[in-house]
Amino acid sequence: MNNKLEDFEVNDRKSFAEFINLLQKNLHEKPECWENKNLSDFLGALSAYTEDIQGYYNNMEINIDADKPNWKTFADILMGAKMYE
Repeated sequence: MNNKLEDFEVNDRKSFAEFINLLQKNLHEKPECWENKNLSDFLGALSAYTEDIQGYYNNMEINIDADKPNWKTFADILMGAKMYE
């Protein structure tokens, strides 16, 4: 398993579960990198980022349709929610 959260590739259910473990480890080891440290803030950001993720993909010129999500889309949403305001 690649231990670097930012470079971790999610492409199936197993790698998504590994990604979540890395995300939790990142919160414990680098809480200063998280805007949304408590569950309430994180869930609020998760909801907002889920609505806005297509804009992220469009701005970054990533050819993903967020209305047809895959495991990577779910990982992108969780990753974005850690910092989304």
